[in-house]
Amino acid sequence: MIPQELSKRIEQAFQQVPRRRFMPPAISNLAAVDRAFPIGFGQTISQPYTVRKLLQWLAPAMDQRILDLGSGSGWTAALLAHLVGSEGMVYAVERIPALKTFGENNCRDFGANNIQFHLAGRELGLPGHSPYDRILVSAAADSEVPPDLLQQLAANGKMVIPVDYCIVEIKMNADGGIAYRHEHQGYSFVPLVVADDDT
Repeated sequence: MIPQELSKRIEQAFQQVPRRRFMPPAISNLAAVDRAFPIGFGQTISQPYTVRKLLQWLAPAMDQRILDLGSGSGWTAALLAHLVGSEGMVYAVERIPALKTFGENNCRDFGANNIQFHLAGRELGLPGHSPYDRILVSAAADSEVPPDLLQQLAANGKMVIPVDYCIVEIKMNADGGIAYRHEHQGYSFVPLVVADDDT
């Protein structure tokens, strides 16, 4: 059951951070359509229904540090930035340089100032800035949750990550172990890829 206050905050974020501001101009008129759209380089901006679910399961709170892995157009990063407030910080990571620039420019033009954009390196995630209170991954791991990302979660932290055709919700306990894991079936995402020297 999603707390009513969280649902209200997420709806406010959707109102305050319009999707069209983070879409290529040629298709921005389709922002209200509830489906994914291409943003170039084989990547997409996810459908609002899915993003809303991701945020509900992630349950971001004010003042938190959040890793947004696979930031794409910057829309989810801007939504997260709104949800953590000015004292929180979002670390947005994208492996495709042109998309990193696209997302960064979108967020800058929108006025989201509590986001740092990083180009993905050879390590998965952004371990140099960990631990994170929340990790949101917008691409699908092959068959399991990557241990490297679990190690970047803070005690009592939470991660939401697609694995195959489901979305896995993981909560850590105070000792750094897994407190619970839940799978939500029936979702499709682009593959999670670690950047290489040719990216």
